Amino acid sequence: MCAEQLPLFPGDQPKGVYGPPVAERVGLTAGSSLSAAMERFHDHMLELEFAENTIKSFLGDLRLLKRYLKGGGAIGDISTRTLEGFLHWLRFERGQPCSTKSYARRVTTLKVFFAWLAETGVLPGDPAASIIHHKVQTPMPLILYDEQVEQVLAVCQQMMAGDKPDPRPSLLVSLILHTGIKKQECMAIKLSHLDLADADGPVLYVRYEKSKMQYKERKLRLPAGWPRVLARYREVYQPQDLLFPCTPRNLEYVLADVAKLAGLPDGLSFEMLRWTCAVRDYRDRMDPERLRRKLGLSQISWRETEPKIVKLAEPGL
Repeated sequence: MCAEQLPLFPGDQPKGVYGPPVAERVGLTAGSSLSAAMERFHDHMLELEFAENTIKSFLGDLRLLKRYLKGGGAIGDISTRTLEGFLHWLRFERGQPCSTKSYARRVTTLKVFFAWLAETGVLPGDPAASIIHHKVQTPMPLILYDEQVEQVLAVCQQMMAGDKPDPRPSLLVSLILHTGIKKQECMAIKLSHLDLADADGPVLYVRYEKSKMQYKERKLRLPAGWPRVLARYREVYQPQDLLFPCTPRNLEYVLADVAKLAGLPDGLSFEMLRWTCAVRDYRDRMDPERLRRKLGLSQISWRETEPKIVKLAEPGL
């Protein structure tokens, strides 16, 4: 179970919770380098369970800022004008395209990073506070409607019972549709991660090799008939260690074939199956906290994900 959610900034806590003084605990001063501040910020994001992709994106954005500053100077010397110049450089002088979405995320990076430095008392003020943030509206995720789910499952059954039986599509689709795991989690499944001792209650243990990601590890229930499909799959593909000893692209091709046979106009992807799983669980009144943990999301990621699930689950007007 994930740790209890912490506030975004330690300054939000009542005085004394973090001990004296917060800036000292962070280990930075206004004279610290941007590189040192980035290292502490990385630790801060891990502590608050930021999503791995978010951490990578934020640090990548800050490396761009470091490049713009030519790697020198103290964080206390970075002013609002400096940040405005950086954003102008990104859009018009860097020589590489900066999409609206990327630009908006980089503004977010600056605001989160410098607000953290100000809230912890490292900086006397927040140089990014006055920067205008034009939020980008991302499209709603695509999901399968109930009728499409039935079409997909029927196609998988047909592929498993054809002239050249192929149980892999059924194994893959039912796995993602019932567990909602991510593509990279699917590719990392080993046969040893499957507990099939109880035929009516098989389970999957989602494992991570990196210790910093172990908070995402979880135990998920598999559909009752899944072990039978697995047995047929093992006869055909004979996996030795990994459940899917192939590339992610191979499995994307499998989903594309299913989508074509099922007549899905928007195709079929890992993300679509993951979102469909989440919406179906929400409609079945799964507790939101349990659903968050099932999807392996941090509290922060859940703030953005939950409203989308709720909206997708709403009946049509």
